Amino acid sequence: MIRPELAQSFAQLEAHRADMYDYTIAELFKRNPHRFSQYHITLDDLLFDFSKHRITDQTLSYLTRLAQNACIESRRNALFAGEKINKTEHRPALHMALRQMSDEPLYVDGANIISLIRAERARVDTFAHLIRTHEIRGATGKPLTHIINIGIGGSDLGPAMAARALSPFVKEGIKLHFVSNVDGADLADTLKNIDLSTVLFIVSSKTFTTQETMANAHAARSLIVKSLGEEAVGHHFCAVSTKLDLVAQFGISPERTFGFWDWVGGRYSLWSAISLALTIGIGSENMRQFLMGGHDVDEHFITAPLNKNIPVVMGLLGIWYRNIWGYNAHAVIPYDQRLARFPAYLQQLDMESNGKSVTNEGKPTLYATAPLVWGEPGTNGQHAFFQMLHQGTDIIPIDFIVAAQSTDADSRQHELLFANCLAQSEALMMGRSSDETEKIMRHSSHTDKDIDLLVPHKTFAGNRPSSTLLYSALTPRNLGRLVALYEHKVFVQSVIWDINPFDQWGVELGKEMCGKLVPFVEHHDRDTSDLNQSTAGLINHRRIFTRR
Repeated sequence: MIRPELAQSFAQLEAHRADMYDYTIAELFKRNPHRFSQYHITLDDLLFDFSKHRITDQTLSYLTRLAQNACIESRRNALFAGEKINKTEHRPALHMALRQMSDEPLYVDGANIISLIRAERARVDTFAHLIRTHEIRGATGKPLTHIINIGIGGSDLGPAMAARALSPFVKEGIKLHFVSNVDGADLADTLKNIDLSTVLFIVSSKTFTTQETMANAHAARSLIVKSLGEEAVGHHFCAVSTKLDLVAQFGISPERTFGFWDWVGGRYSLWSAISLALTIGIGSENMRQFLMGGHDVDEHFITAPLNKNIPVVMGLLGIWYRNIWGYNAHAVIPYDQRLARFPAYLQQLDMESNGKSVTNEGKPTLYATAPLVWGEPGTNGQHAFFQMLHQGTDIIPIDFIVAAQSTDADSRQHELLFANCLAQSEALMMGRSSDETEKIMRHSSHTDKDIDLLVPHKTFAGNRPSSTLLYSALTPRNLGRLVALYEHKVFVQSVIWDINPFDQWGVELGKEMCGKLVPFVEHHDRDTSDLNQSTAGLINHRRIFTRR
């Protein structure tokens, strides 16, 4: 339900939207020559530019008041203090502790979790070092140079995204692979042309029961047994899990099993031992830099004033467009090919966290919550969906993400890439009027007939908002900053919507239904008459196809 303490703020924002309706972003720039200097925030060598938005100082004042009325600061303090803010699962959400740099203790249920984190991180670092230096080898004595993480969701999206983003930092001779889909083609294609005697499989599942992960893990185990023998399993597998008994039954020793805790949600587990494959690839020092990047943002989030706080402003801009303007999607366009998986990572972070329709108290929320989050690297997207972004009927706010300089790539090409990024945000904001279009066409000696025909098609409304995140280079530390910025943005929005961003009950329903249907798919003589007609019809037709 609409929260009484926020009603006035939302009413002010609605009225303000009406006042702002006839102003374009381009006009706001003309009225304020200092707009960029006023509407950007820096954090070391990272800059957040939010000047290309339909906002004024009054907008920010109303949005900041909304955040204050929603008690953002006290909720943030509760988050970092380890209070059990994940009410439906009765636990804290303390993934930030995994990147804490100080030894200041933090207690959960009487245990100092900082000492536990340090001990587990040391185990991960030691194991990663022994793999990197070939002191741990496979059953035949060959170095383990192909590291294959088997997981799904948070046990896959985070480390897979980061491994691609930080590929220039991966040790030469080590190849990182990620298998997540229960479709056997994923594992088969990954293993194609790979010598199994050089593979280390990492089975990443907290419960060691995740259906898709364990199906892939058992398939991989069968391949190792067939190729190298049963005794080779312990040499070619390790696990990230808390279920030591199930891990042992699989054939993995406790020494090769690494854990994390219930107060680390799956989609926030990138900072934990779930990133074992990444640590093996980039090494412990680079992993420490990644953690430091997340810590940088934590400190900024805790200390910066709300109107100068990057994740707070990101979150409030999202509220402005989602709830006041009614925009139902948000695009993330990294102008960096190595961030190709970053939009997919953010899809889970944002939509699994805030894709809720009930409040913390279990009542329906009348606010629209998580937008559709999507994206693709520039410049590929320019030749695909940017037509819709420029001239489509829906306005979609965009985050552009770009580095000032390339990492291990051609600098001249990066200049072209960077110019494209700036050009797109400029074009989306400025557009081009019909008068301007006609003038250009007449200057190019087009006929009146061509002008009458083409001007409507070459006119751009503009006034399409975007932010730009600019950083020096895609280093481990800057990647850590990017991830943590979006984590806290999602949290800010969840507080305003009064929803729990740390559970995911919607994921469970499909799993339950799958468990009930598997026997009908596996056994062709199973009676389907009690199933939904569509489901039964599809199962029965599959039976016909598989009998051919």
